[in-house]
This record gives sequence, C-alpha cells and structure tokens, in this order.
Amino acid sequence: MRHIISVLLQNEAGALTRVASLFSTRGYNIESLSVAPTEDPAFSRLTLVTHGSDQVVDQINKQLLKLVDVVSMADLTRGDHIERELLLLKARVPDAAWERVAELVAREGARVLDDNRATFTVEVTSTCGRIGEFVEKMSGLGTILTVVRSGPMAIGRGAQTLAAPTA
Repeated sequence: MRHIISVLLQNEAGALTRVASLFSTRGYNIESLSVAPTEDPAFSRLTLVTHGSDQVVDQINKQLLKLVDVVSMADLTRGDHIERELLLLKARVPDAAWERVAELVAREGARVLDDNRATFTVEVTSTCGRIGEFVEKMSGLGTILTVVRSGPMAIGRGAQTLAAPTA
C-alpha cells in the first residue's frame, strides 16, 4: 500500500541522511521525497512516499520516532488529507496539435511558462493521478522533452497538524 509520511525534524546537517538510512537499511524504497523549512527555521518538514504493508510501515514509523532529529511524524494516508504534486513539463508541439494542447492546458488549469512551440513548458499542480493523466495526454499531442515532478506533498485536513513541542 502507498503511504504518505510527514515528518517534522530538526533543521540540522545529517537529519535527512539519518531518515533516508532508516529506509535503505531495511530495504525499502522512498518513491518521492520533499524537504523544506517550516514557519520555524529550526525545523524542516519532510514528506515522503513509500510502499509497503501497513505492518511494515507502522514499524518504520515507530523507528522514525526514535531518531534524535525527528520531532513528530504522521502517516497522512491513514487520515483525511489534501495532497498535491507539482509538474513542470517541456514538450515540442507540432503546429497541428497546438490548439488541442491549448485546450488541455486550459481544462487542467495549467500555467504556461514558455509558449515556444519547440520548447513549450507548462506547470501543473494537481493530484498525482491527474498529473499522470496530463503527462499521458501530452505525450499523444507532442514530443515530451523533460518531465520534472515534485512528488506529492500533503497536509492533514482540519485542526490536524504536526507541531514542535512548545517550551
């Protein structure tokens, strides 16, 4: 099963390495990984996606909490959450397909970053499934030159948050 895990960790050198090592030493792959500072520069939020049985991911989550850098964590897949991924796609679009590409871009709420037909570049923010569908549709309309995906980022709905302990 696919799991989106959100980890609040201390913003220190080596913290990301320790989290990644926990997965690699147990033979589990991190499908995607996103890390950035939070509203408090002392902490970073790490969002990762992995696949595994609920029991295996539960064990990994327990071991994550034992790492000295990890402040808190949550498996967002288990609760109600909002998930988004960013796509940057560069394609060569033939003149005959230009109108259909423009319709697809408008329908998906995409943003054109460079409208040069030889190196047409677009930005899409959506769910992972819709991003995959967009890439597939674009591949039928032109030649895809580059695909850059952020991997999913997620946040719990409602009052649910990951927060650092207050002093």
